[in-house]
Amino acid sequence: MAQDWGKRTKLVHQGARRSQYGEVAEAIYLTQGFVYPSAEAAEARFLEAGADEFIYARYGNPTVAIFEERIAALEGTEDAFATASGMAAVAGALSAMLRAGDHVVSSRALFGSCLYILEEVLTRYGVEVTFVDGTDLDQWQAALRPDTKAVFLESISNPTLEVIDLEAVARRAHDVGALVVVDNVFATPVFSRAVDLGADVIIYSATKHIDGQGRALGGVICGTREFIRKTVEPYMKHTGGALSPFNAWVMLNGLTTLDLRVRAQAASAQAIAEALEGDARLARVLYPGLASHKQHAIAKAQMGGFGTVLALDLKGGKEAAFRFLNALQVAVISNNLGDARTIATHPATTTHQRLPDDQKIALGITPGLIRLSVGLEDTADLITDLRRGLDMI
Repeated sequence: MAQDWGKRTKLVHQGARRSQYGEVAEAIYLTQGFVYPSAEAAEARFLEAGADEFIYARYGNPTVAIFEERIAALEGTEDAFATASGMAAVAGALSAMLRAGDHVVSSRALFGSCLYILEEVLTRYGVEVTFVDGTDLDQWQAALRPDTKAVFLESISNPTLEVIDLEAVARRAHDVGALVVVDNVFATPVFSRAVDLGADVIIYSATKHIDGQGRALGGVICGTREFIRKTVEPYMKHTGGALSPFNAWVMLNGLTTLDLRVRAQAASAQAIAEALEGDARLARVLYPGLASHKQHAIAKAQMGGFGTVLALDLKGGKEAAFRFLNALQVAVISNNLGDARTIATHPATTTHQRLPDDQKIALGITPGLIRLSVGLEDTADLITDLRRGLDMI
């Protein structure tokens, strides 16, 4: 039975649909619409589409459906809805469930675009948002109210890699009837135990590890069938944030190697963090796999693995960071993560540039902070490259 398959088997086979030609690789159904055998059949489908019936690509598509079924099986949720990007998933999940007057509690350490959705978009339409230090359970408890509809958090924060005790936050949120919405990108689907720990809605930017090769944008919202089909789908199909069939096909091919890639990248990230920790030119090395990380025990219990991203805080601020970046020969400078290539990012001047300086300081985004997304290159070459960069500062 498919539900008894191991993770890697699901990543290759779950949800496969074959046409009359019996193709091995999933087909790309590049169509925006579908033909009905009769007017009566069209009427019936619009009244209630069957499990493998489609109306319009904005509502659903056979290639997209395979991806949705496969990622839901991997995550352990009943269903999933694929979106045009990771931010379409964040905005869609929150906007679909919230109304004017609702209250949300969110961790403060978030990706810049997530902050924009919470601070600017939701509040514009009358949603009240309270921000807390995600690692402080007392702050979560104090902020939660009987009218709190949802909590939102990154299970591992971007870019300072704080790990939130998801199980403890979920327990407190459920006590007041709030849904737990988790951006789980840094944890990855490979190391995720979000469902077991109490998450109700799990969001991924498929652009990151799921594609993992810098090719296409995509996102996905995972949850119960009731939430996905009754809450998310109506909102998404009318607002147009669906994933394209071609990008779904790219993501399906990414899924087949996801487990192998992420485990190799995480092993390299661990080795790099251990090799660089204690270097006199670094103020901090941040990686949940290090015993020195403040939430190391939580990360170990929550995921078992520690992810593919670490952060280096260089002494000497922005000037030192730029010299370091410009000296790299293997790692590339970009603002993505979860790629097969190692990517170095300076958050203070790129992904989190628009945050006020006091907010950057509060979040630990210093002028010398470098976010390093570890790829699939030889680990020894990466360590040599990073040390070469440090020599230049």
